[in-house]
Amino acid sequence: MSKPEPLQHGDHVALVSLSSGILGEQAAKHQRTLAEKRLHAAGLVPEYMPHARRGLDYLATHPEARAEDLKLAFWNAQIKGIFCAIGGDDTYRLLPYLMTDHSFVCAVQDTPKIFSGFSDTTINHLMFYRLGMQSFYGPNILNDWAELDKQLLPYTAETLNHYFTNPARTVIPSSPVWYEERKDFSVRAVDTPRVSHPEIHGYEVLRGTGQVYGRLLGGCLDSLYDILTTNRYPDEARAAAAYQIFPAADEWQGKILFIETSEDRPSPALYRRMLDKLDEQGVLAAVNGIIVGKPQDEQYYADYQDILTKVTASYETPILYNVNFGHAYPRTILPYGALAKIDLDEPGLTIEEPYFSGPIDQPAASLA
Repeated sequence: MSKPEPLQHGDHVALVSLSSGILGEQAAKHQRTLAEKRLHAAGLVPEYMPHARRGLDYLATHPEARAEDLKLAFWNAQIKGIFCAIGGDDTYRLLPYLMTDHSFVCAVQDTPKIFSGFSDTTINHLMFYRLGMQSFYGPNILNDWAELDKQLLPYTAETLNHYFTNPARTVIPSSPVWYEERKDFSVRAVDTPRVSHPEIHGYEVLRGTGQVYGRLLGGCLDSLYDILTTNRYPDEARAAAAYQIFPAADEWQGKILFIETSEDRPSPALYRRMLDKLDEQGVLAAVNGIIVGKPQDEQYYADYQDILTKVTASYETPILYNVNFGHAYPRTILPYGALAKIDLDEPGLTIEEPYFSGPIDQPAASLA
């Protein structure tokens, strides 16, 4: 996997809306202002790509415009990083405009850049994985940089700081607190704290002992399921298959699968169907281990545990549960294709290689 360089103060970063166009709505103006302020405070120069603020209706009917913005971000030598605005549910519609554009493919392969986002952005990540570029399942603009509290969530701030550093190894600790999702995102909510709770579970080992190694591959479970079925859109699975976006069974061999659930909080019955679909693809039989993100607001926390252990029982898959990535707050970064270690005796997660190309900053670092 080719790796981008870390960010430096003064770097320009692109803001793109690759799925939902909510970033451009008037109702999100206060969130844009917060994100811009914090990006500047971090020493970055944010640049909205031309269509990023065109709004919900326009971007819903113009996937080619969303794709064009991503192309422009890669073609612009001044842009060093790319942050997604938010997720959504139809990023797959960009694939024909991206995967058939030779100049875009060459730009990705020749000039890798930091690309950060989660949720439906899973589709973009799998595309970059297919093209051989390491991307980062991590913070985005509206969910993170635009946090409505007076400051960034502390764990998230440490996560974002990692985009500027390049340690040889990174320990990813469990956050001491977790936060509920907001119900009010209006201007009235600016400067109000999230409801927080002490983390009483920490990392939980559902099965296994010792240490397990493997390279990271996965994403939002809902998105993985959608590109394998006609669950959401009748043409999604066909489009994903045409561009070989979902890795073949042999590509999962020896990997560490990471999965987490969306804000839709799938029912236990749907969660079981999602895992069964991965099993049908040969994923669960192939991987060395699984790391699982905390469910948002801890909805179905125990139900998901029970289903996971049952679905993987025949494979005796080691599982680390309740990791801080994905839709629950706060969130860390998981680099696609990076070598990771799961410690099942003293529950922990470590990325065993640098996130970026270039000089190594220090022997090891922690994200908290």
